[in-house]
Amino acid sequence: MAADLTGIRAYEIAQAASQGAAGSNQATETAGQKFTEMVQGALESTNASLVQAEQLTASAAIGETELVDVVTAVAAAEVQLETVMAVRDEVIRAYNDILKMPI
Repeated sequence: MAADLTGIRAYEIAQAASQGAAGSNQATETAGQKFTEMVQGALESTNASLVQAEQLTASAAIGETELVDVVTAVAAAEVQLETVMAVRDEVIRAYNDILKMPI
């Protein structure tokens, strides 16, 4: 009888652990999705800034836009692009650090 209770208890512990692992996987997936959405939003915003700067440059070439507006738009796009590149470099560096970790 005691052996049966020990087996049942071991089964309950294994079930709880597997449910905990499933919950952990779901939390990881949710965090991964949020991170993906954040990165995608940053890339879209940067792309929009670059497109706007390009459009202002083209309109300045034909005399429709002031040069100050073009310089401001290009500077803002440059700052956003540098930020995205810095984040990319840090993500790559973190990934490489994780690969170097002992298992």
